[in-house]
This record gives sequence, structure tokens and C-alpha cells, in this order.
Amino acid sequence: MNRQDDLAAEGEPEREFNPGIAARMPRKTAAGGALIRDRDGRILFLEPTYKPTLDIPGGIVESNESPYEACCREVREEIGLVLDIGRLLVVDWVPAHGPWSDSLAFVFDGGVLDGDTLTLDPTEARAHYFLPLDEAAPRLRPSMTRRLTLAQESLTTGIPVYSDFGRR
Repeated sequence: MNRQDDLAAEGEPEREFNPGIAARMPRKTAAGGALIRDRDGRILFLEPTYKPTLDIPGGIVESNESPYEACCREVREEIGLVLDIGRLLVVDWVPAHGPWSDSLAFVFDGGVLDGDTLTLDPTEARAHYFLPLDEAAPRLRPSMTRRLTLAQESLTTGIPVYSDFGRR
């Protein structure tokens, strides 16, 4: 089945108990990222053109797109590869900060690259690096270091992790 069939099977949506309430409900941003490694277990990091810290491939979920679909799309756009993105590793709630609303960050298993050639989108990333997490940490936001530590644990245990701002 596809999404439209699934929605049709749900039947009519329930009516608003208070007209207009749905439009007034809070909205969260979501993002989907991929933990991609090389054969030595080092993580693929991108140096974005639009922020000072390193990041993993991935990005913001668009309207009516799942976090998994966003991850797949962003990986394809940012590094030019269509990867078989695997299971969920981490869901991390990120509090509002500055102009940004609170959000949910989903990290999926991006697998292991074996000599694949990356084609970076120059509007998104100026460089890429394969680094151990401890070596990348000084160039990451602390919450990203915590989130990726949990993602690496999930790779080992096989159990997805929920966290608040990178903390179990």
C-alpha cells in the first residue's frame, strides 16, 4: 500500500471539537539524518556552508514528508548517493533555541561506504570528513556529540534510543 491508500483506509478525519483549533496547535520541526561510516567505523561529517559546526548528512523534513523520507532525500541531495538507509537509531527532542522552535531529530543507520565517490552539493557543504566521534567533537555542538554517542550505542545494542537534547 502507499500513503494515499493508508490515508483512505483511515476514513474521514475526526471533526475539530473546537473549530479552528487544529490551526492553533503548536508545530514542531523534524529532521532526519544518517549515521554513515567508512570501513574503519569513522563517521561521515559534512562541513555545511550555512553554519559553523560539522553535521551528518540529512536535514529538515518538508511538509507531508516522513523523517525517513527526508533523510533519504537529503542524503541524495547533499552527497549525491542513493543509499539503503536502515533502521532508526535515535529520536532526540531538541528544545527551542534562539529563533528556532523545538524539534525532533531522527538519526537512521546510513550504513558503511566502501570507496563510494561523494558528490557534494556546493550550496550545502564545502567539505566532508570521515572522523571518529571523539575527534569531531570539538567541531560539533555538545548536543550533537551526545546524540551521535547514543546512535553509536544503538548500532551496537540494536535498540533505538529516545533522548532529550542528547541525554537518555
